[in-house]
Amino acid sequence: MWFKRDLRISDHHPLFEASRCGRVLPLFVVEPKYWQQPDSSARQWEFCRESLLDLRTSLQQLGQPLVVRIGEIEQILERAHRQFGITALWSHEETGNGWTFARDLRLATWARQQAIPWHEVPQFGVTRRLAQRQGWARRWESRMAETLAAEPAELMPIPGLDPGPIPSAHDLQLDPDPCPSRQRGGRSQGLEVLQSFLAERSRRYQSEISSPNTAAFSCSRLSPHLSWGTLSMREVVQHSRQRRAELESEPAASGWKRSLQRFDERLHWHCHFIQKLESQPSLEYRELHQLTAQLRCSDPQRLAAWATGHTGLPFVDACMRSLHSTGWLNFRMRAMLMSVASYQLWLPWRESGLHLARLFVDYEPGIHWSQCQMQSGTTGINTIRIYNPIKQGLDHDPHGRFIRRWLPELRQVPAVYLHQPWEMDPATQHQVGCLLGHSYPLPIVDWNAAATSARERIWALREQEGFSAMADAIQHRHGSRRSGLKRSSSRTKRSRQAAGQLSLDLI
Repeated sequence: MWFKRDLRISDHHPLFEASRCGRVLPLFVVEPKYWQQPDSSARQWEFCRESLLDLRTSLQQLGQPLVVRIGEIEQILERAHRQFGITALWSHEETGNGWTFARDLRLATWARQQAIPWHEVPQFGVTRRLAQRQGWARRWESRMAETLAAEPAELMPIPGLDPGPIPSAHDLQLDPDPCPSRQRGGRSQGLEVLQSFLAERSRRYQSEISSPNTAAFSCSRLSPHLSWGTLSMREVVQHSRQRRAELESEPAASGWKRSLQRFDERLHWHCHFIQKLESQPSLEYRELHQLTAQLRCSDPQRLAAWATGHTGLPFVDACMRSLHSTGWLNFRMRAMLMSVASYQLWLPWRESGLHLARLFVDYEPGIHWSQCQMQSGTTGINTIRIYNPIKQGLDHDPHGRFIRRWLPELRQVPAVYLHQPWEMDPATQHQVGCLLGHSYPLPIVDWNAAATSARERIWALREQEGFSAMADAIQHRHGSRRSGLKRSSSRTKRSRQAAGQLSLDLI
């Protein structure tokens, strides 16, 4: 049983089926080359490591602890095959990054050469080798309604087999990556988060997910546990729907029920976006709409300022610094960071996307790269999202609590200037001890002019001959059949003013 990003024993169909076939070697392979990829980080590994320790304990209670080895999967399995004789390999399907995709292709070749059947079971609502999207939502519902797989009654121990150490980030020589407020890994942690969300925190989910001041509590916070598989998507869906059914008898709980309905819809979107990467792995590297390729140019100084939270735009910088410290950010703020990088700073989506990928403990390649392209306007089929960072701050942090928490250099700045400190005169700057350009940077771009320029350039591109025909093909392949989008031939042209408004598909 090869564990990957499915670190649990509950609702684990491959583990249950393998246990019915005979003696099981539960294996996790730490692949150093994977952890050296540009989208990997020590904070992700530490969450994974905590989950592995929890998983080892659970498997030990069944009779055979988790076996951990370091190296390349083919070589590890080759040694296991020579030592024990592998009759079958079980795992979940994985829609990972380009490295894991290539790794799985190599392993499939090895398994065929060794005449070892490899049984891969879907983990999410993603369909492999999907010909077209029609009926996808119904298949998702059917899969989520399946009975949860039982835990194995026991696993026969393998005598004399050393379980092996679970290395630290330092052991793997990963770059230092302090993340003091990171969520902890492990199924026990995941169950606590799920229980607290369904029992109380989801009550104000719908109304409080947009502001970073309230989202940290009212969002589910289940994303890293779904990404690393300490919880299954199916059990989260079923427990959420059960909780919603329980609330039916409470007349005063109508708002709470709506919140859980919105949460259920976002679980559907989770798999919808991963399906895009499964169907077109190249979207991690190449623009979905080819006419948007090489639209932007690298700018190391702008990238560094954005990546460290020193753009001179307070709400943007506070979001970035919060992300550095916690490894998590609510969806709207993630979208805003990507939008500002792509439009006001005009940075290539792949460069800014890699930085965010490393910071997200819950990094899920299918969702991440689909959203990076979506928020940077390279899909060709989504509304252009150019966020006004000042408006976002005033809307979602009107009193500046979030800004003051994460930007200590601005704590003494009066509220009237907090979102636009460059409006302070020199005397006020001296009075509050915040000299712009020294204590805190001036904006590295004229954000309003930059947004206008970006909007003009993007719309000029969309009006080129052939753009709409390519967009129709992309919509046919990847678009949600729930979206109600019409083909361009019958689509009324949206005004440039409407294109600048916020439109957000939350997941």
